[in-house]
Amino acid sequence: MSAASPGADAPEQPASGPTVALVAWGDRFEDFYGRLGITLDDFRERLVGDWRFNYVEALRSVGVRTVLFFTSAHVQEPVRFRHRPTGATVCVLPSPRLHQKARGLQDRFWPRWTAMLTVSSYLSTPLQPLVRELRREQCDVILCQEYDYPRFDVCVPLGRLLRLPVFATFQGAARAVGPVEHALRRLALHTCAGLIIGARSERERVRARYRVPPAKLAQIPNPVDVVAWQAMDRGQARAGLGIPAKTRVVGWHGRVELLRKGLDVLLEAWKRICDARPGAPLLLLLVGTGRDASELRSRLASFPYDNIRWVNRYVHERDLLVEHLSAVDVYAFPSRHEGFAVATLEAMACGLPVVAADAPGVSDLLEEGERSGGIVVPRGDTDALAGALGGLLDDVQQSRRLGARARRHVEQRFSLERIGTELRDFMVGQASCGRRLGGGFTPSL
Repeated sequence: MSAASPGADAPEQPASGPTVALVAWGDRFEDFYGRLGITLDDFRERLVGDWRFNYVEALRSVGVRTVLFFTSAHVQEPVRFRHRPTGATVCVLPSPRLHQKARGLQDRFWPRWTAMLTVSSYLSTPLQPLVRELRREQCDVILCQEYDYPRFDVCVPLGRLLRLPVFATFQGAARAVGPVEHALRRLALHTCAGLIIGARSERERVRARYRVPPAKLAQIPNPVDVVAWQAMDRGQARAGLGIPAKTRVVGWHGRVELLRKGLDVLLEAWKRICDARPGAPLLLLLVGTGRDASELRSRLASFPYDNIRWVNRYVHERDLLVEHLSAVDVYAFPSRHEGFAVATLEAMACGLPVVAADAPGVSDLLEEGERSGGIVVPRGDTDALAGALGGLLDDVQQSRRLGARARRHVEQRFSLERIGTELRDFMVGQASCGRRLGGGFTPSL
């Protein structure tokens, strides 16, 4: 990574308020972002649209500073820089040598051995560097990205040693765990300060599987910046992208993972939509890339219609994403599994009606169905997805009505200020409760 210099696009984070350490899930930065072609420099200079940046801005709106923590095998010592778009401090810690050796052995001899992968993950947190940086940044709270992951199990006892409350969010991680990890997870979940879960179904799963007390669970959705995510003039957007004014457009953006994101269902639904409307000016606009990009390319090559446009890259620029969403008439969200979908919030903020599969979190996002700005269909149901999308493509006035409702719903329920207040108040209350109950917490939130 090149030497980092402070960015200048976003205001500095609050200097005098409390500080939250937001610790990323996974073993290493490159395990996730590297697969999308994103370097640390890309992350520093351009990356937006990630749920964690919405957390940063939501907490900043209520006077809370956030420091983002990652680990990487590409740094030899802690590297700190400022994330240019949000102003957040980012700290990248070196991956422990023992973890690197374990990963090397696994990749060479046991690439599919789940138990070895789990052991490696428990070794992936650099404890001493993390402690030094938590103290250096004067962090008051540790917030882990996912609770169903070994890093959370490690951070909970670390937090107790440092007298820091540890919280965790749910952003969609779904992993099968063995009996040892399950026991460690159960202990960590009962010992932590609290869990932030947007999806009601996931909240119920955690209560049933791990017997976590309801008071420790907060149903707080992901926020979205309703000021930044606003549609531009549709005619201007289409002119810039070369899309004819009379074309009816269905849009999708995100990571290209065919089964998890339901893109296989979307392609089949799109074929049925086109079959039923021969000669109609239709376009399916896909934006994003990911591990299944090659398979998607193969499927598009054999697709019977040539009315699919795919932007095969991870789009860093929010303005470019807004331009693409502004050219769309209806937004498709066919995912089979999610945490609390940021992409759908972004589309709704841009005034788009949504047709979404009933993945976790969707019923909470579109809790009143069409009154919330969308239509919910069963996961994996091609006929239902094609019918709902086709109906909105045919009925321009109805799609516009739903789009206006979607925008209002996002403004009222998912704004940075509202969610920031809920996050701050929950962490304050739980940390104070831990202190009263002898948990050793010394919150300054």
